[in-house]
Amino acid sequence: MAMVLFSCENSLDKVKQFIDTDTINGVLAYDVVFTRSDSGYIQARLFAPIMHKVEGDSAILEFPKGFLAYIYDKDSTAESKIRAEYGIRYEKEELLFARDSVVVENLETQETLSTETLFWNQKNKKIYTNNFVKITSPDKIIYGDSLTANEDFTQRVIHGMRATLEIEDDENGF
Repeated sequence: MAMVLFSCENSLDKVKQFIDTDTINGVLAYDVVFTRSDSGYIQARLFAPIMHKVEGDSAILEFPKGFLAYIYDKDSTAESKIRAEYGIRYEKEELLFARDSVVVENLETQETLSTETLFWNQKNKKIYTNNFVKITSPDKIIYGDSLTANEDFTQRVIHGMRATLEIEDDENGF
């Protein structure tokens, strides 16, 4: 019994160092709502089931279980939304990288962008990807090799556009 009691020992200083908050460089949070505002007006709101924040010279916010972000106009009306299965935000650069089933929707025009990766530069309010894109609207589908657009997805340039397919509705709605 005496062997068990004295076989494990740590100095009090080592224990303090281990649990000292200064040595912890990250925070884990659940059911996160992240809001970006300017002059009292909400510009964007991001929702995520899990957020991992890493402090330091290159501070990041990681969303390992995905996220959903809304971008608002000056009247606080949601203009567009971005969702993905994974995301990472580089705080210093104000750049969010999204991957895996990325979808951007313009809520007003009902246009949807689908791609596998997307960068959202929050400083200059642009989104872009160098991956294959599919843009679906109520009346057509557009395919391309890459895309650059403003964050509300109202102005865009599609690089390497391959096809535009017109969608026709017949009288029966089929």
